[in-house]
Amino acid sequence: ESLPRGQTEAATALGMQYWARIRHVILPQALRITMPATTGYLIQLIKGTSLAGIIGLTELTRSGQIITNATYQPMIVYAIVAALYFLICWPLSLFEARLAHRGERPTPSGSSS
Repeated sequence: ESLPRGQTEAATALGMQYWARIRHVILPQALRITMPATTGYLIQLIKGTSLAGIIGLTELTRSGQIITNATYQPMIVYAIVAALYFLICWPLSLFEARLAHRGERPTPSGSSS
C-alpha cells in the first residue's frame, strides 16, 4: 500500500508475472519501508514483556524489586536491571540500523539482475 502504484504498473508493463513482481519489485521496496518500524515495534515488545519472562525466568523488573526489598539498595539493583534491558535491546537497535543503512544504498546503475 505504501509503494507508488507506478511501481507495480511498470513491472506489469515489462511483462513480469505476479510472483516475479512481488519478489523483484514490491518486496525489496516494502521491506526498506517497513523494517525500521517493525524492528522498533519488536524492541518495544521486548521492553514491555521482558524477554526474561518469555524464556521462563522471573521478569527482570520483578526480580529487581525482590532484590531491592532484600538489600535496600535500589539504585544499584535497578541500574543492573536497566543494563540488562539495554543489553537485550541494543543489539536489536544495531541490527535495525544496519538494515536501514543497507536499504539506503543505491543500486549500481546498469545492473541487470
